[in-house]
Amino acid sequence: MKPKIDSTSFGSITVEGKAFEHDILIRLDGRVEKRTKKLSKALYGTSHKISLEEAEHIYEEGTEKIIMGTGQTGFVELSDEAEAFFRKKRCSIELLPTPWAIERWNELEGRIAAMFHVTC
Repeated sequence: MKPKIDSTSFGSITVEGKAFEHDILIRLDGRVEKRTKKLSKALYGTSHKISLEEAEHIYEEGTEKIIMGTGQTGFVELSDEAEAFFRKKRCSIELLPTPWAIERWNELEGRIAAMFHVTC
Protein backbone atom coordinates (compact mmCIF):
# COMPACT_ATOMS: atom_id res chain seq x y z
CA MET A 1 0.00 0.00 0.00
CA LYS A 2 1.30 3.42 -0.95
CA PRO A 3 1.85 5.54 2.18
CA LYS A 4 0.73 9.17 2.31
CA ILE A 5 3.41 11.76 2.94
CA ASP A 6 2.18 14.32 5.43
CA SER A 7 4.84 17.02 5.22
CA THR A 8 8.48 17.96 4.88
CA SER A 9 10.74 20.62 6.30
CA PHE A 10 14.49 21.11 6.17
CA GLY A 11 16.01 17.88 7.50
CA SER A 12 12.84 15.84 7.91
CA ILE A 13 9.91 14.20 6.19
CA THR A 14 6.76 12.83 7.81
CA VAL A 15 5.11 9.72 6.33
CA GLU A 16 1.83 8.42 7.77
CA GLY A 17 2.49 10.38 10.97
CA LYS A 18 6.06 9.10 11.46
CA ALA A 19 8.89 11.64 11.16
CA PHE A 20 12.18 10.66 9.52
CA GLU A 21 15.22 12.87 9.93
CA HIS A 22 17.10 11.46 6.96
CA ASP A 23 16.61 10.88 3.24
CA ILE A 24 14.21 8.05 2.46
CA LEU A 25 13.20 5.58 -0.23
CA ILE A 26 9.64 4.36 -0.58
CA ARG A 27 9.48 0.92 -2.18
CA LEU A 28 6.75 -0.44 -4.45
CA ASP A 29 5.20 -2.29 -1.51
CA GLY A 30 5.07 0.91 0.59
CA ARG A 31 8.04 0.15 2.84
CA VAL A 32 9.99 3.23 3.90
CA GLU A 33 13.77 2.79 4.05
CA LYS A 34 16.70 5.04 4.78
CA ARG A 35 18.37 6.16 1.56
CA THR A 36 21.77 4.55 0.96
CA LYS A 37 23.38 7.78 -0.21
CA LYS A 38 26.90 6.45 0.40
CA LEU A 39 26.51 4.68 -2.96
CA SER A 40 26.67 8.08 -4.67
CA LYS A 41 28.82 9.91 -2.12
CA ALA A 42 31.67 7.39 -2.57
CA LEU A 43 31.88 8.23 -6.27
CA TYR A 44 31.05 11.94 -6.37
CA GLY A 45 31.90 13.13 -2.87
CA THR A 46 28.31 14.31 -2.50
CA SER A 47 24.86 12.80 -2.26
CA HIS A 48 23.52 15.46 -4.63
CA LYS A 49 24.32 13.40 -7.74
CA ILE A 50 22.68 9.97 -8.10
CA SER A 51 25.22 7.39 -9.26
CA LEU A 52 24.51 4.34 -11.40
CA GLU A 53 25.04 2.13 -8.34
CA GLU A 54 22.47 4.09 -6.32
CA ALA A 55 20.05 4.09 -9.27
CA GLU A 56 20.33 0.29 -9.41
CA HIS A 57 19.60 0.15 -5.66
CA ILE A 58 16.57 2.45 -5.96
CA TYR A 59 15.02 0.61 -8.91
CA GLU A 60 12.88 -2.51 -8.40
CA GLU A 61 11.74 -4.69 -11.30
CA GLY A 62 8.32 -3.58 -12.46
CA THR A 63 8.63 0.03 -11.34
CA GLU A 64 6.98 2.30 -13.90
CA LYS A 65 7.85 5.66 -12.35
CA ILE A 66 10.12 7.03 -9.65
CA ILE A 67 9.46 10.36 -7.98
CA MET A 68 12.66 11.99 -6.75
CA GLY A 69 12.49 14.75 -4.21
CA THR A 70 15.62 16.73 -5.02
CA GLY A 71 15.84 18.58 -1.71
CA GLN A 72 14.06 21.58 -0.27
CA THR A 73 15.58 23.82 -2.95
CA GLY A 74 16.24 21.16 -5.59
CA PHE A 75 20.00 20.37 -5.58
CA VAL A 76 19.91 16.61 -6.36
CA GLU A 77 20.42 15.49 -9.96
CA LEU A 78 20.89 12.25 -11.86
CA SER A 79 24.25 11.28 -13.31
CA ASP A 80 24.23 10.54 -17.04
CA GLU A 81 24.72 6.84 -16.21
CA ALA A 82 21.76 6.78 -13.80
CA GLU A 83 19.56 8.53 -16.34
CA ALA A 84 20.54 5.99 -19.03
CA PHE A 85 19.86 3.10 -16.61
CA PHE A 86 16.32 4.28 -15.87
CA ARG A 87 15.66 4.90 -19.57
CA LYS A 88 16.86 1.35 -20.39
CA LYS A 89 14.46 -0.03 -17.74
CA ARG A 90 11.62 2.06 -19.26
CA CYS A 91 11.12 3.68 -15.88
CA SER A 92 10.20 7.34 -16.02
CA ILE A 93 11.70 9.70 -13.47
CA GLU A 94 10.25 12.94 -12.13
CA LEU A 95 12.75 15.16 -10.34
CA LEU A 96 11.10 17.89 -8.30
CA PRO A 97 12.05 19.90 -5.22
CA THR A 98 10.96 17.78 -2.25
CA PRO A 99 7.93 19.91 -1.22
CA TRP A 100 6.52 19.58 -4.77
CA ALA A 101 7.57 15.94 -5.08
CA ILE A 102 5.51 14.95 -2.04
CA GLU A 103 2.43 16.59 -3.57
CA ARG A 104 3.05 14.67 -6.79
CA TRP A 105 3.62 11.41 -4.88
CA ASN A 106 0.36 11.78 -2.97
CA GLU A 107 -1.68 12.25 -6.16
CA LEU A 108 -0.17 9.46 -8.30
CA GLU A 109 -1.40 5.89 -8.66
CA GLY A 110 0.32 2.85 -10.10
CA ARG A 111 3.63 1.06 -9.75
CA ILE A 112 5.64 3.95 -8.41
CA ALA A 113 8.52 4.29 -5.97
CA ALA A 114 10.23 7.35 -4.56
CA MET A 115 13.39 8.84 -3.13
CA PHE A 116 13.28 12.01 -1.06
CA HIS A 117 16.28 14.18 -0.14
CA VAL A 118 15.31 16.28 2.89
CA THR A 119 18.01 18.94 3.06
CA CYS A 120 19.25 21.56 0.56
